[in-house]
Amino acid sequence: MHVAHLSLQDFRSYATAEVALEPGVTAFVGPNGQGKTNLVEAIGYVASHGSHRAATDAPLVRQGAPRAIVRAGVVKDDRKALIELEINPGKANRARLNRGPVPRPREILGMLRTVLFAPEDLSLVKGDPGERRRFMDELLTARAPRFAGVRSDYDRVLKQRNALLKSAAAHRRAPGQEVLATLDVWDSHLARTGAELLAARLELVTALRPLVARAYAALAPGSDPADLAYKSSLGDAELSTDRGRLAEQLLAGMAGARRQELERGISLVGPHRDELVLRLGTLPARGYASHGESWSFALGLRLAAFELLRADGDDPVLILDDVFAELDTGRRRRLAEMVGSAEQVLITAAVPADVPDELTGRSYSVSDGLVTPETYTDTYTGPGQAPEANLGTGPERPPDPPVPSS
Repeated sequence: MHVAHLSLQDFRSYATAEVALEPGVTAFVGPNGQGKTNLVEAIGYVASHGSHRAATDAPLVRQGAPRAIVRAGVVKDDRKALIELEINPGKANRARLNRGPVPRPREILGMLRTVLFAPEDLSLVKGDPGERRRFMDELLTARAPRFAGVRSDYDRVLKQRNALLKSAAAHRRAPGQEVLATLDVWDSHLARTGAELLAARLELVTALRPLVARAYAALAPGSDPADLAYKSSLGDAELSTDRGRLAEQLLAGMAGARRQELERGISLVGPHRDELVLRLGTLPARGYASHGESWSFALGLRLAAFELLRADGDDPVLILDDVFAELDTGRRRRLAEMVGSAEQVLITAAVPADVPDELTGRSYSVSDGLVTPETYTDTYTGPGQAPEANLGTGPERPPDPPVPSS
């Protein structure tokens, strides 16, 4: 799987941009603040419908523009697809596949898969548990897009349940039978959707553990071994991946915590309260790992995700956003050797020297909103013009008819 071309309209700093790509290594090189990361962020957005740098869509739209459009031509097993996302802050986003409208954008999840490592990934090691929960859930969705629906259902039920608990807590008196009966209904829904998400996470951690250990050992030989453990809000209860059994355990956990939940007005049991524990040797990585160890652990998580997705049948696009400048010579060389076999690797770097010699390929210079090829001129035609990828034209084409919103 690889991206054959990227087309942007009013995305971040770009009024328009057209970039032709091909398998192998492509580096985007230029000073900070010139738009390198915006390019790879757009590709990541097509894959995940989210940004690794922003919690909402509003920052993705160029200042003064009503919307942004990202198009990616994707090639998989000699099959071509044109994916388009229209980003509408405050409103429903729209999607097209091969110029045809898609009822819901999440229906095209899985058409492009990426693994992106960026400086923000230090939060996977040093940040709050929510960062690690998001890592697991995004990887689950990349492997099986149906989990976008599972996550959405769980979040919806959790929001409704929390609203009921908050309302009961605000009255500062024992809830009536009607409230308790309604809470029982939400408990059942939360247990059912939570069991599906919890079981998938447990299976994921089991699959990731040896891959993370191997990747970390390759990046930081001689260091304490890296390991993962799943910590559930159910405490020390023995957990299996049987959905029915997990639903029963979640219901029992909510029943045991009901008094506290009614007092505090918040749900205290469920996957939203769980944690992925990262360890180096016998110590938790958070709080104990050095800066270099934290970088290596975060890289190990992403490389393990890449291997897991690769094992499903296709290489995801591997994106390394400003990674090598933070690594010493040994880690830089070892990382380059580990990723060199990927079908497509996209790199951003401030200077050419930051790109290891082991990762030779195409290079673009990024400066003042222009993306200029450094090592070739055959397939790149410049901003605002159509690339020679035969996967759709850029933003200058006539507008398509309206697409139903999600």
